[in-house]
Amino acid sequence: MNFFKTPAVLKYVYPNLLWDKKKEHQPEKPCLYLTFDDGPVPGITPFVLDTLKTYQAQATFFCVGENVEDHPDLYRKIIDQGHVVGNHTQHHLNGWETRDQDYFNDITLCEHSLRQPLKPSETLTNLFRPPYGKIKKSQIQLLKHEYTLVMWDILSGDFDPDFDAEKCLQKCISHTNGGTIIIFHDSYKAEKNLEYVLPRYLDHFASSGFRFGTL
Repeated sequence: MNFFKTPAVLKYVYPNLLWDKKKEHQPEKPCLYLTFDDGPVPGITPFVLDTLKTYQAQATFFCVGENVEDHPDLYRKIIDQGHVVGNHTQHHLNGWETRDQDYFNDITLCEHSLRQPLKPSETLTNLFRPPYGKIKKSQIQLLKHEYTLVMWDILSGDFDPDFDAEKCLQKCISHTNGGTIIIFHDSYKAEKNLEYVLPRYLDHFASSGFRFGTL
C-alpha cells in the first residue's frame, strides 16, 4: 500500500475539505497539526497522550463515538490535557458504503457521545473527519454547512502492519512542512508503528523549532 502526500489535484477537486493549513503558515513560527483517529482505547491512547505531554505538543483527536462511551475516562483525559476532539462517526462508518441518511444519523449519535461527558463550560467543536477518508459528494454538500470537514496532507500509514516502522518515520518526516496536517491512529492496529514513529517524529520537529497546534 502506498502512503504519500495528498496530491494537489484532490485539494483542487474538493476545496470544501480542509487538507492543510499552508495559507496560515508563518515561516518564523512553523507549526504542524497532528491528528489521531479511531480512539480512545486503553494502552495506545495513554501512550499518545504521555508522548505529546513530553514534547508539550497539542493535537486533535477524531474520536469514534462508541469508543468514547466505552472509555469515558480516556476521553476526559484528552480534553483535560488541552487537546481538541472531533467527530469520527459513532461506528466508524465508510461513507461510500452507507446510505446518506444512515451516515448523518451516525454522525449525530457520535456528537451526542462526544457532548455527554463535557462540563457546562466546555463546547464541542464542529470538526468532522470521515473514516477511511471515504465520503460521497452528496454527504459533503450537506455536512459542509454544519461541520469543518477535515482530511489530511500526509497519511502516515501507521495502521499497516506490513509497513516498516523506520520507513514510516522517514516517509512522514520527508513530506512534512509548515502547515501540514498529518494523520496517525490511536488504535490497536497502529500500535506497533506508532510507538516507534511518534516520539521520533516529535523529537525531530521539536528540535527543528516547530510547534504542534490544534485545528
